[in-house]
Amino acid sequence: MSGINVGKSAAGLLPRRSFVTRAGLFGLSATAAAFLPGTTLHAATPGLDNQSGDTAQEIFTAALIAEDLASTFYYNGLVGPVIMDPNLAGPGGTATHVVAAGNLGNVEYFRAALSEEIQHADLLRSLIGKTVSTTDPVQTFYFPTGTFDTLAPFIAVLNALENAFIAAYLLATIEFAQMASDTRGGLVIERDASGAAYTARDLEYFAQVAASIMGVEAEHRVLGRVVMNQNPANNTNYERTDLLTAVYNGKRSAVVALTPFLAPGEGLTAYSLQTALTNAPSVYKNVPGGPPKPPSYPAGH
Repeated sequence: MSGINVGKSAAGLLPRRSFVTRAGLFGLSATAAAFLPGTTLHAATPGLDNQSGDTAQEIFTAALIAEDLASTFYYNGLVGPVIMDPNLAGPGGTATHVVAAGNLGNVEYFRAALSEEIQHADLLRSLIGKTVSTTDPVQTFYFPTGTFDTLAPFIAVLNALENAFIAAYLLATIEFAQMASDTRGGLVIERDASGAAYTARDLEYFAQVAASIMGVEAEHRVLGRVVMNQNPANNTNYERTDLLTAVYNGKRSAVVALTPFLAPGEGLTAYSLQTALTNAPSVYKNVPGGPPKPPSYPAGH
């Protein structure tokens, strides 16, 4: 994304397929690997359902970075000049004070989205054995300069991010299901952050959680289109993975798709994760709900 101009035609800058293609050109290589500890390109093993090379811990790590990126994005949208667009808080308005010329419902979408992304990150952080956000792998994210100034570039980046998140969680859903099959067959042992082995049912549950988060990310994509008056907002029968083939490893991974937001470059501006998380309570809107409960099984099953 380095050098991308978010000017007059920003609304069309980042269509989902061209964004993934463009992002893939950066390659995983040193850029992403420097931020993502323990990156290993695993050799494919005959007989494994999961041929991606991803481990459960790698998926959780990649997803945590994505959720931190999303939290930083939505926070800066809520406090940047874009919030005064007539489709949001209106001229002179703020995230917590929508003027008569603004749109309260649209602002509430983004306030809730910020809270939801933070909740997702908290869950994923716990799954890699961390308790505080200051230890998260990426602390600074980079967006095209002007992203938070006006509505068109903001929604263009929102679409690109949410499409990448949707693809990542769709891939995580199938990868966890494949890991469960491989674990049940005795082919692999997936471990948690402390080194304890996950059961096949643990991994099946993670597939359910990934699908649950994907549904919320799909809501964010559609609501962004609502705010931009892009009709129909619900413009697809099925969410897609597009060109992505794995969450963490390989040239077409979700990690590669997000790499342009992880390093400085021409035409990019840096934004702090900790600034976003510290100040988020002043603008987010709490919504109810937690992850789905693990399925219960009859005794002996």
